[in-house]
Amino acid sequence: MKKSISLFNRVLLIASGILLLISIFVPLWQIQLDAPQYPEGLTLKIFANKLGGDVEIINGLNHYIGMKTLHAQDFIEFQILIYIVLFFAVFAFITAFLKSKKLLYVLFCLFVFFGVIAMADFWRWEYAYGHDLNPNAAIIVPGMAYQPPLIGFKQLLNFGAYSIPDIGGWLFIITGILMLTAVIQELGIWNRIKKTENKKLAFPIFLVFLMNACQNNVPERILINKSSCDNCKMTITDLRFAGEIITEKGRIYTFDDTGCMLKYKNENKSKMNNAQYYSYEFISPKELFPSEKMFYVSDPKLGSPMGGNLAAFSNAKNASTYMNTLHAEMHSWTALNK
Repeated sequence: MKKSISLFNRVLLIASGILLLISIFVPLWQIQLDAPQYPEGLTLKIFANKLGGDVEIINGLNHYIGMKTLHAQDFIEFQILIYIVLFFAVFAFITAFLKSKKLLYVLFCLFVFFGVIAMADFWRWEYAYGHDLNPNAAIIVPGMAYQPPLIGFKQLLNFGAYSIPDIGGWLFIITGILMLTAVIQELGIWNRIKKTENKKLAFPIFLVFLMNACQNNVPERILINKSSCDNCKMTITDLRFAGEIITEKGRIYTFDDTGCMLKYKNENKSKMNNAQYYSYEFISPKELFPSEKMFYVSDPKLGSPMGGNLAAFSNAKNASTYMNTLHAEMHSWTALNK
């Protein structure tokens, strides 16, 4: 059995070290804040040694709800993180130079351990800032905490908070994948998989994984008398006219009226890039359908909540029947958006 790392895996390690060095100079993580009063959004950028983005504006907003101000010097992580990243980069280069399998396994285990500790520390930091509030703040909501999500989306009062990796974070993820690839190959795991009698299952499993990874955001059921319209702020009481928007980042907006959904879309175009739109069927509001596949009948006699007076149908036959009954007009989603 070979005791040295293959040339291909040495290249992977060198690439890993280079990616880690690059990550020092670009933001690792970002928290985006989205609210009606800030249509362009606010962004907090987290680098290896500093904070960037709209830090001062965010600090001003946090002051009103009693959160501590954010200062890089208050975080010991910013004083040591660059050295930790440099350590892993140099470790990767040395391992590639020495061709040592043992060093490769140690490097990978340490890198995974560091990733887990880093995310746990990030969560601890978010928890402390979101829960340790000034009792004399100008705005106090009993029982309310302002901890951003570790990753993904969370609603905080009228702000939508997105926590996602930035360029440096993705470089860390790619580095982990490269190291994992080298470890799998050096341990011979891939060769054993190829030789196993169950190798015929590999393609179906991969196909299922690929389908799940590529699946679009799934619409959530609107709760009658509980969900509210993000445009007019009214409680949704009639699902026949209701609709939903899911942004590219997964943020969900609900509406009591197709007219409200179109108005919100047109007034917030910067947030609607690659957004998905869904509508309930008027005659059977049990399921949300893609809005672009629906047929819309418009007539004042429909009496929708906010006067949009648009009823959605999943097929042209039902829409035509209703249109003829009301002597109304029929429109496509494309026509409504002009």
